[in-house]
Formats: sequence, C-alpha cells, structure tokens
Amino acid sequence: MPQACYYYLLRMTEQTPPARKAAPLPQLDGVLVLNKPSGPTSARCLAALKRLGQRKIGHAGTLDPMASGVLLVLLGQGTKIASHLLADGGKVYSGQLRLGLTTDTWDIQGRVLAEAPWQQVGEAEVRAEVARWLTLHEQEVPAYSAAKHEGQSLYKLARKGKDVPHKVKRMEISQADVLQMELPFVRFRVACSSGTYIRSLAHSLGMRLGCGAVLTELTREYSHPFGLEGACGLDELTADPGLLVKHLRPLAEALPHWPVLELDEAAEARIRNGMAIPCREDVGGKALLQRRGLPLALARRSETPEGPCWTVLRGLWN
Repeated sequence: MPQACYYYLLRMTEQTPPARKAAPLPQLDGVLVLNKPSGPTSARCLAALKRLGQRKIGHAGTLDPMASGVLLVLLGQGTKIASHLLADGGKVYSGQLRLGLTTDTWDIQGRVLAEAPWQQVGEAEVRAEVARWLTLHEQEVPAYSAAKHEGQSLYKLARKGKDVPHKVKRMEISQADVLQMELPFVRFRVACSSGTYIRSLAHSLGMRLGCGAVLTELTREYSHPFGLEGACGLDELTADPGLLVKHLRPLAEALPHWPVLELDEAAEARIRNGMAIPCREDVGGKALLQRRGLPLALARRSETPEGPCWTVLRGLWN
C-alpha cells in the first residue's frame, strides 16, 4: 500500500468514533398505535419495544402472528386502562379466506385436517353466509388460542395433544361485507365486538357451506378509538426510537367518551388518599381526573350520603 494511502486511512480511523448504541428512552406514559407486521407474535413486538427502555408495557387486544394492523400498545400508566379500552369499543378487520380447506388452527398456517371440493359453491351462497355473520351472537373459541382453561392457555393444551375443552363466547358483528370474490378466495370486511375470533367466523362459514374454509390474511384496520392512519411500524420504531415519543397518544385521547375534569390541589389530595370528591349533578358515568393537565385517576360517579361523588376506579399517579 502506498504510504500516503496508509496515513490517510489511519487518520480516518482516528477521526471516526465507533458507533455507540443509543441510550434507552425513559419510561413513557400513554398509548402507541403500532402497525404490527405479519409474522411476529404480539408478545415479540412488545419485547422489541421493551428493549427501547419501556419496561412497563402491555396491549389492548392481541393479534395472531399471521395478522397485521392496529395493535394498541400501552406504556407506563397506560397499562392501567387496558380493561376500559377493551370494554368501550369494537374493532374492524379486513381479510381473506379460502374455501376447500380445514386446518387445526382454522387459518392457513395450521396443519391441514381435510380438503374438500368447493366448485359446487356459488358466489350467491358465499355472500349469504358472510351476511349471516350479522345474525350470530356467539362463536366457538379456536383450540389454538390464548383463551384459558383452569389457568392454562388452550393452545398449550392443543400443542401437548391434550383434549381441549369446547368453549363458546359472546360476540356481536355490526358490519359484514364481501369486498372481492375469486373463488376459492373471498375478501371481506367485518366490524365486531372486542375479542371476536375472525378465524372462527371463517371456519364456521366453511362448515355451513360443507367444504371447509380457512383464514389466509387478516388486517386489523381499527381498534377503538384508533385506526391505521397515523400508526407507526415496528421497524421504523426500532430504527429510530425517537419516533416512540412522536407517536405517543395521551390517555385522554384513548378514552374519547370520558369527560376530562381538572382538579384543584385540595381535590387532588383527597383523590390520592382514596377519598371521594363531589360530583356535579349534570355529569355522570365515568371520568378521567387530571391535575395541571396530567392524568390522575379514572373515576366513577357514585351516590353517597353526601350526594353524588367521584370515587376512584384506578389511580394513575404511580
């Protein structure tokens, strides 16, 4: 190597500091609308965000590994509103199913149990069965699911080859549309209550048509009260952790139908001590209490001997 080139490379090495790993972010409080990719589990997505410094983390409704779309990630104090997010609103999915197959997981990733001819099924029959989803009020829980029996997930029992108990759950479908049909494939969109298994809808449709059906694609487009617009991808977040701060939604935005009440110092002290505070006659239900713009507690209106009062449902101060 010419001596001039050697000294040039030496100077470049001395002047270029080694790349340093970015410092983890402080623990954040709020809701992140994540656009989950198809492939990883919801738990794996959360583990990636934990490595960015978010040790206190959860979600409001898991997505199957095959599914993509809106996964509401709860950070810090946001983990305390999970049950309210799940109870307050529904979800919207678009997906695709395939006629002629039955698998143990009720989706295309499972072990094939049966194949059947589908050519005798007409488009009108398929449309009628998709529309029938609107009349269903309960569904069978898939054996390969996170639902529990005696404290153990059903999918763990299924993987061990043990008998999986038959479980049925309530659900509601408020929209069921066929978007495109090129049999044996059917694209659809459904709006449903929280906790609805779309795999179960596809499976039951296949059973009614007599040829079987499996889910092949699924995207969650909306999870109350957030949609895919403005959602952030996992790869983007891991490449630039600063986007986590930019895309974080406040708790008040996650509970849009809850009135937000600003407290004074005396009322804050009472709430922090678990005591009730007076409630106006014209305000009822539930409310998000805050102090100086910061969430303090989730509260419920209660009737007391002293009159209507706000009592703490969940403290948000530690």
